[in-house]
Amino acid sequence: QLQLVESGGGLVQPGGSLRLSCAASGFTLDMHEIGWFRQAPGKQREGVACISAGGGNRDYLNSVKGRFTISRDNNKTTMYLQMNSLKPEDTAVYYCAVRPYYRAWCSRAQREYSTWGQGTQVTVSA
Repeated sequence: QLQLVESGGGLVQPGGSLRLSCAASGFTLDMHEIGWFRQAPGKQREGVACISAGGGNRDYLNSVKGRFTISRDNNKTTMYLQMNSLKPEDTAVYYCAVRPYYRAWCSRAQREYSTWGQGTQVTVSA
């Protein structure tokens, strides 16, 4: 069974950092396009960051560029979202997602992704 499990969410003060992890079970992340998404209360889910299957392309939501970094580890079973300089407007439930598609670029459109994690809450507040 293909499964993604997120961890690393929590409460952090503005300006702080968190690293979200997403562990894959039942498959490895190579040959998969990877994305991180978030949904704030009363808002639609939005694509925060993505990385292409080969790792050569990354794309970020404008509001997180320079603060967030998407990556995956060499054992190809865990992906990360490093979040620095967090702001209250970053508060949301964060989801990881993958699709088994190898191409040179990646998409932050949620309709492109087939396997999703359960989500982890990130709250940025003083």
